[in-house]
Amino acid sequence: MAASAWPELPFDRLGPTAQTLQLWTQIVGKVRLARTPWLNHSWHVTLRVSARGLATPLIPNGAGGGLSLEFDFIAQRLFVRSTTGEERSVALAPRSMASFYVEAMDALAAIGAPTAIDLWPSELPNPTAFPDDAADRPYDPEMARSFWRALVQIDRVFHRFRSRFLGKCSPVHFFWGGADLAVTRFSGRRAPPHPGGIPHLSDAVTREAYSHEVSSAGFWAGGAGVDAPSFYSYAYPAPEGFGAATVRPPAAQFDASLGEFLLTYAAVREADDPDETLLSFLQSTYEAAADLGAWDRAQLECEEGRVGRPRPVR
Repeated sequence: MAASAWPELPFDRLGPTAQTLQLWTQIVGKVRLARTPWLNHSWHVTLRVSARGLATPLIPNGAGGGLSLEFDFIAQRLFVRSTTGEERSVALAPRSMASFYVEAMDALAAIGAPTAIDLWPSELPNPTAFPDDAADRPYDPEMARSFWRALVQIDRVFHRFRSRFLGKCSPVHFFWGGADLAVTRFSGRRAPPHPGGIPHLSDAVTREAYSHEVSSAGFWAGGAGVDAPSFYSYAYPAPEGFGAATVRPPAAQFDASLGEFLLTYAAVREADDPDETLLSFLQSTYEAAADLGAWDRAQLECEEGRVGRPRPVR
């Protein structure tokens, strides 16, 4: 895949828009949270990359059927749709969080799905409740579209990586708490209780999410001291020696403060083969976690999936 398919994501331009998107996706994600039965590891709250942006799967709406919400970065609208055929939309533009929240809630009510959500942003320090956040928020439609175009490429490569695993594995999905696209593999063994302590996230949620050993990888727009859109990979619990493991490509580095390996998006985009560069990062960091953690790799792994070809069973 040519590097030109991977858009530029300059952090100084992307950062402010990404912060706004994180809060907008939290409002939409909390609608799904409010209406969907709990699924292991909070998989019931996530969004998915779609042909036009980021979307929820179908959300239950009682006997009335269902609804879905989609951030459309081509039309620059949030579309709110019902299985009854009703549709409303909200503009994606520079505005206050309070106005976006009010219009989104009004759109839900108009299609017959009024929803009460948790009003406080999750996983962020010093949050302001959505209805009270009257500050003007920046939004660059071009950068939002570029971010989504990058997610389209990353989603494709993540799915290739996911197809190499027979064991329990998450979908490739967008967690709005940290605003990251992630895929997680499981060893099948229980993990020690997570210490919790994530801002504005219940420890009970965190401990359920990390109830079993994982090797998790993802991508986010940067922040928390990382001034570049970046890929990450971590293990929980991290086996001894994980941070000192040799991984690929050489540009990947272990960040001790975050406890994870990082690789900048730019390093992938500018590589001769972005797909293989990203796959090498995903595979080598997983192998470090699995080998040092004594995972049963022979039972958990398989060849990469092929289009139209069933996986051979020996």
